[in-house]
Amino acid sequence: MPSVRGSRFPVRYKLVGIAASLAALTYLDRVCISVLAPSITKEFHLTQVQMSFVFSAFTLAYAAFEIPTAWWADRIGSRAVVTRIVAWWSTFTILTAAAFSYPSLLVLRFLFGIGEAGTWPNAARVFSRWIPARERGIVQGVFFAGAHLSGALTPAVVLWMTTFLSWRQVFVACGCVGFFWAAGWYRWFRDEPADQPSVSPEELAMILRERNLPPHEGHDASSFAAVFRHPSSWFLCLMYVANTYGFYFLITWLPTYLADVRHFSKAELAMFSGFPLLLSVLADIFGGLTTDWITKRFGTRFGRCSVGFGGYLIAGVTMVIAAGSDSARTAGVLIAISTASSMFTLAPSWASCIDIGERRAGVLSAAMNTSGNIGGFLSPIVLAYLVRWFSNWAIPLYVLAGLYFVAAACWLVIRPDRPISALTRSGRLYG
Repeated sequence: MPSVRGSRFPVRYKLVGIAASLAALTYLDRVCISVLAPSITKEFHLTQVQMSFVFSAFTLAYAAFEIPTAWWADRIGSRAVVTRIVAWWSTFTILTAAAFSYPSLLVLRFLFGIGEAGTWPNAARVFSRWIPARERGIVQGVFFAGAHLSGALTPAVVLWMTTFLSWRQVFVACGCVGFFWAAGWYRWFRDEPADQPSVSPEELAMILRERNLPPHEGHDASSFAAVFRHPSSWFLCLMYVANTYGFYFLITWLPTYLADVRHFSKAELAMFSGFPLLLSVLADIFGGLTTDWITKRFGTRFGRCSVGFGGYLIAGVTMVIAAGSDSARTAGVLIAISTASSMFTLAPSWASCIDIGERRAGVLSAAMNTSGNIGGFLSPIVLAYLVRWFSNWAIPLYVLAGLYFVAAACWLVIRPDRPISALTRSGRLYG
């Protein structure tokens, strides 16, 4: 019999599939609360602003614990840390069913956010070790496609579950799935491809040759601080605020906007609420393919930055037009295009974290995602107050468009072609 190391199908692609299922699982547990919000609001007699704080409690904790969790993974490895992450968040998804008041709901969602923090930075860390540089864009695209496909399908699945389960039972059912995933991950995954018996010698040699990592990994304060001394780190963080701010509008208040402002029927509401994420699945994949293709032909900087700049520019323009449109269906389509255009930038964003961060890709991507989730925390709250103050739903859309334009400008100065190792070697990156 042939050795398992002689397997022809690349094991790294199996890993990508497993990672995409992890991304899908995160969105199952995140998005279900937005679908169940009417039932929760009714039972606890919550106002719109109070429910926005329930949404944001998760995001606040998620942002606060991103960098510590990524640093912990650098210390002990992603195999153990991701197992802990999934088990923790699954536990508090189930415990959300035990909420008995508004304060208890805030606490439970905050603890849920602590548990899920670090998931995506750990994925970036894993990809930095398992994926050759030339494949990072498409791999990140497939990863996010799994998340967005799940986000698009979850509302329909959860609505179907509510036909025979209470909102509390839905949380229990969704939470149980994660424990099976965590067990499978811990059994199969290894932090280094060399430690996974299924990887062939040829694939292992290619990964080690093409992943572009420095040979040694330090965990001291200076190597950690190097992430934040890199000028591009700050612009990546600022850029990502817009992406997550827009995404949280999508999964919190978009259905309300379409129903109350654009007066969609129930059937139209179901279609247009999920359309942005379905379109984003294609944007994720083609964004990854595009950034890899351009990078291969024109270099890392142009390959990452042109896709990032173009995606956000289109997102801003289409959101402005959507906000001012008199046609409900036109507005719905343009919001979907704007969202997908912003998601087109995910692959170059996270690939840039690996390009710049190298072995510190987990920490850099955690910093970027932390900044993004500050935007995610503010998104539902800012919208609720803007609508209360001005009684005009177009204003929050114009604010989002402005953030997209700022994100496009950030890509003009980001330098994914200048890795952290260049800083540690010479003390300077630019000039």
